Amino acid sequence: MAAPATDLAPTPSGTPPRRGPLGPVGLVLAGGISVQFGGALAVTLMPRAGALGVVTLRLLAAAIVLMLVCRPRLRGHTRADWGTVVVFGVTMAAMNGLFYQSIARIPLGAAVTLEVLGPLALSVLASRRAVNAVWAGLALAGVFLLGGGGFSGLDPIGVAYALGAGAMWATYIVFSARTGRRFPQADGLALAMAVAALLFLPLGFVESGTKLLNPTTLALGSAVALLSSVLPYTLELLALRRLPASTFAILMSLEPAIAATAGFLILDQALTTLQALAIALVIAASMGAVRTQVGRGRAKATKDH
Repeated sequence: MAAPATDLAPTPSGTPPRRGPLGPVGLVLAGGISVQFGGALAVTLMPRAGALGVVTLRLLAAAIVLMLVCRPRLRGHTRADWGTVVVFGVTMAAMNGLFYQSIARIPLGAAVTLEVLGPLALSVLASRRAVNAVWAGLALAGVFLLGGGGFSGLDPIGVAYALGAGAMWATYIVFSARTGRRFPQADGLALAMAVAALLFLPLGFVESGTKLLNPTTLALGSAVALLSSVLPYTLELLALRRLPASTFAILMSLEPAIAATAGFLILDQALTTLQALAIALVIAASMGAVRTQVGRGRAKATKDH
């Protein structure tokens, strides 16, 4: 899930690089654990409210919490600021909707493994190095194994939704970084979440209607919102201000493993040896592609100096 390096704040000239950024790294890891266990909880809620209903509850509850906590200013922003936050909100809505449609059809670990191919593809294309063909091939081998040699074991519609969510995931990282620079604290995130919630509200009520008003459903939906939206998005936005894109992407590539663990512990979705190998291959490909970019960036910096 790497954002282009130009989308992140550069290190001031003459400032020595920090060693061991345990603070922001911890934020990203905590966010990853939170969002994947929140996703597992959301699967248990789908029989009550449907996939679109769960997304609606998640986004609406998260938007209310963030707007109350952040109380973002609505004045004093440029047209470019509003354009960025609106695109961020649309991307967030699409990413959530596609992903939840996916996990309603295929296991959580498989869905996240397919989803991470979006950011991986962005990383490979941005690098334009021959070695990245190796990483792309490794990732495709992992996906091929995950599908049992032809996706016969996975719902093809669920697979398509997961791949679409991956494209939105890559876009989300870019606009999360941009929004974080244009708005103070988590103000931009709160506004983007409100945009996403408003977009999804009609879809949720068309699918689930008054089921969304059930007290138990509302309580579980609020818990999903906290775990899957409020905590991880806030932590990631703050981390993106302090972490280089390469480090962030490496940490994001671990999410398939976190998702598989959450699916096993909460949903009893056990992985076969072949599926575990497939997820490991995609993780290795993601980390390899990002490390290649890091090496290229360091070599270019050394040459420029």
